[in-house]
Amino acid sequence: MTVVTKQLPEATDQRIEVGQQPSRNSADFCDPSIANKQQSAGFKITLLTGGGDKPYALGLAAAVTAAGVVVDFIGSDELDVPELVSNPRVNFLNLRGNQCPQANRVAKMLRILKYYVRLIHYAATAESTVFHILWNNKFELIDRTLLMLYYKMMRKRLVLTAHNVNTRKRDGTDSFLNRLSLRIQYSLSDHIFVHSERMKAELVSDFGRSKDKVSVIPFGINNTVPNTALTIVDAKHQLGVSQCDKTLLFFGNITPYKGLEYLITAFARVLKEDNSYRLIIAGRVKGCENYWRTIEQSITSSAIIDRVIQRIEYVPDEETELYFKAADVLVLPYTRVFQSGVLLLGYAFGLPAVATNVGALADDIIAGRTGLVCEPSDPEDLARAIRTYFNSELYENLEARRAQIREFANEQYSWTKVGEILMNVYRSVLRK
Repeated sequence: MTVVTKQLPEATDQRIEVGQQPSRNSADFCDPSIANKQQSAGFKITLLTGGGDKPYALGLAAAVTAAGVVVDFIGSDELDVPELVSNPRVNFLNLRGNQCPQANRVAKMLRILKYYVRLIHYAATAESTVFHILWNNKFELIDRTLLMLYYKMMRKRLVLTAHNVNTRKRDGTDSFLNRLSLRIQYSLSDHIFVHSERMKAELVSDFGRSKDKVSVIPFGINNTVPNTALTIVDAKHQLGVSQCDKTLLFFGNITPYKGLEYLITAFARVLKEDNSYRLIIAGRVKGCENYWRTIEQSITSSAIIDRVIQRIEYVPDEETELYFKAADVLVLPYTRVFQSGVLLLGYAFGLPAVATNVGALADDIIAGRTGLVCEPSDPEDLARAIRTYFNSELYENLEARRAQIREFANEQYSWTKVGEILMNVYRSVLRK
């Protein structure tokens, strides 16, 4: 078990009730009236979002506009939301349009080509000098090479957020061409943001980037998912979970690197000892239908199906709180990962986590205060951690702990901190 020296705020007399939104400053969700009063930073940036990842894109835009930056926000229908269009420092450019995954192949190809044409034209005429790339587009090899070179031809300063240094290495599908294209993109970037020191070390060792060209920034807290007055009691009732159940939650896209099979094995073991355990699996299968079929067979053969709630589909933002409020602990049995937005989503609802010691997960968990850490690909150690959690003071005083975890997360992963680092880098690349 890994102990980290971060300090969790002590409980105070001011309680945060379940369902109440934690207080936010202007960088967490920029209030246009506040932004108007702040002095302009004197420059504009372009934010290339990839068309999705609403929590991160909106949080980052709010952080930099609160600091006075004007943003050309390259988005899609999914990101066409009031938080952006009502912000006077955001120029929302819907170059992508509808990104419906149910469209046929021809329609998808046409909309991708249309987007690239619009993007190329935009880059040739854009006033902003700094292009901040949050995600690449569908054709990553083109984005990492030809598109980066084109931006350079247009005399743009390129800032890149590497949420994953090498996704294919994580997924076991790495190749020479993948590494080469990544090396080209990283070398053409004026500065790169990552979310942990381990990621920075990998960029330096595997791709030859100098340390002064890489900055570690917190993975900003998810403040876009609604957190209503729905109570824990009501959430459990809606999902058919008893108040006596010890409820575990696996949430998010279902893919092999997330190690769900190890959780199923561990859950079967603890359930044999105590039939009050309950498991919720909520998320969609993403490109690994055979893997999911194996998981389903394991659930059936282990005779645990009546204790598993399965919501195998995309969970919209407005339904997300239901699962995090009904659960007593979030479980992240990942085998390979850099960091997890799901962990911070859980923290936003004050939910402790049991996570494996991979990537930066152990760095983001305060053992015994915000959760526990166990070994990856080890169902026995995962089962031990689950038992330990439900016998701990953290679980016994979960309602009070939820408030403390929310307070900790909003401070530790504040968009204000992210914004300060971003602003320093933007100014630095502009000076150069």
